[in-house]
Amino acid sequence: MSLEVFNFCPRCAQPMQDRSLRDDSGIDLVRRACPDDACGFVQWGNPTPAVGALVEHEGRMILARGAGWPEGWFALITGYLEGKEDPKAGVVREVKEEIGLDVQEAHLIGNYIFERKNEIMLCYHAIATGTLRLGPEIVEVKYHAPHELKPWPRATGFAVADWMTSRGLAFEFLDFPGRPPDPKPATSPGTPK
Repeated sequence: MSLEVFNFCPRCAQPMQDRSLRDDSGIDLVRRACPDDACGFVQWGNPTPAVGALVEHEGRMILARGAGWPEGWFALITGYLEGKEDPKAGVVREVKEEIGLDVQEAHLIGNYIFERKNEIMLCYHAIATGTLRLGPEIVEVKYHAPHELKPWPRATGFAVADWMTSRGLAFEFLDFPGRPPDPKPATSPGTPK
């Protein structure tokens, strides 16, 4: 689900309204909802599941720059899960599509919220083999020795930091150069901050 707010119900075309709804735990939540009780559509705004891969290839770690990203911005290989796709299978698929490598092992690092795009990132350490070939979404990659990685203080960067910590590697957080600050997300009762 994107951060897009529906103005009209996608089921019956009624104008949407903000309504207070009680969740299963008894917490009141404000959500966009259809005013027609017979329709009952609610835009819950749940995060979209995505995967991230910290790829290890021939003993070095790969970070990639996506098409349209500014110079100097590198991150994990990422992508959205397909319907009913196992996250490990999603990592294997994304690494193959984006950099042409075959994942031999994938180990969960952790899960991380990316508020800016309303995504939940399931991040893995992926050990891959093969010949690097850039897919259309990647314009450049950089190889780093594991101790040379510099995590960034958001989403997949926290996965890099956790992976480095699990291996006893020291690091300092480094922000993307020229990156505008994250906007403050709108919150309502029950919305993660």
